[in-house]
Amino acid sequence: MEAAAVVRVEELTSGASGRIIPVFRNLRQSIFSYETFRKSLVLIYSFFFWILIVLPRRHRFSSTASPPSSPKTQSSPVRRQKFSIRRDEEDTMRRRALAEAIEMVTEDDRRCKWTTSLFFGAKRNALFCRSWFPVSGELNGRYSHFAKQLNSCNFGVYAMDWIGHGGSDGLHGYVPSLDHVVADTAAFLEKVRVDNPGVPCFLFGHSTGGAVVLKAASYPNIEEMLEGIILTSPALRVKPAHPIVGAVAPIFSMVVPRFQFKGANKRGIPVSRDPAALLAKYSDPLVYTGPIRVRTGHEILRITSYLTRNFQSITVPFFVLHGTSDRVTDPLASQDLYNEAPSKFKDIKLYEGFLHDLLFEPEREEIAQDIIDWMEKRLNANGYF
Repeated sequence: MEAAAVVRVEELTSGASGRIIPVFRNLRQSIFSYETFRKSLVLIYSFFFWILIVLPRRHRFSSTASPPSSPKTQSSPVRRQKFSIRRDEEDTMRRRALAEAIEMVTEDDRRCKWTTSLFFGAKRNALFCRSWFPVSGELNGRYSHFAKQLNSCNFGVYAMDWIGHGGSDGLHGYVPSLDHVVADTAAFLEKVRVDNPGVPCFLFGHSTGGAVVLKAASYPNIEEMLEGIILTSPALRVKPAHPIVGAVAPIFSMVVPRFQFKGANKRGIPVSRDPAALLAKYSDPLVYTGPIRVRTGHEILRITSYLTRNFQSITVPFFVLHGTSDRVTDPLASQDLYNEAPSKFKDIKLYEGFLHDLLFEPEREEIAQDIIDWMEKRLNANGYF
């Protein structure tokens, strides 16, 4: 998770980082100038789209004259595609088995009951889900302690793993489109509402999940289903390590979308001041902590850019929490969201010196209680108590 050579480059993470693809960090000191590279980039763009336009025509005109390909040549792309599909399926089944095997309730803590299920999202991908409910009433595995604390206050909890994460379908760490994740979130929320008619509902998102939740809740049909949203360390105003990275990201995300920057993720950026929590995260096979994949990184840049331009359209009630020492996402962006969003019911809390994974900090119980207190305040304001 760091760059080599003489110049030090900060780490990449698998989540939303301001250090996405830090390959060109010191390009201005490289063997050619920034302006020269910018002009070269324009030429690359032109050449790239010329290939897209011209090659199909060349193929069309020459197809009758060229000799037929051998069966071996024709089947090669098919074999590669089948191999890729089989590899993704095997990866999914391995992670799903691990997710199913996790015990969410210990023998000495039976105050809540939990279940697992598969939910088929907007693109018909199987998404792994869990739910926790208080015994007296009727990811996601890493957040089981938070779910139990919510259960103790009579809140039921549903959680869904994104595509490419946890026990859900897809290549680990690969998100082809965060818009698909937003659509899956909306569909899952609709199912939860159908299963629990008349029950007030909140939506919670952490890091890039916070960006997904915020974008989903910006749509009126989603907002009307919610009492509010809770965002911890949301990925807002994420920027690449260098402007050129943002310029080339759309190209590389189309050409090599699954590619990982293997030399950039060796150490793991600190996300908690609790050594045990940090060790647990980076040793959990269900948590993707490898080098960020090109398409995933581009999607993070894209959704955060959209949200930053649209803070003034956010009207959903929200509570945003952020650590001031977060090195993954920007606490100042959370402050800007609070300042600019016209939501009538909104709150922010910045935790001095805290890192990225707030619910895995040593003070996790107090942070969870802050969230519960805010939800109860919101429910009280709407006459539920």
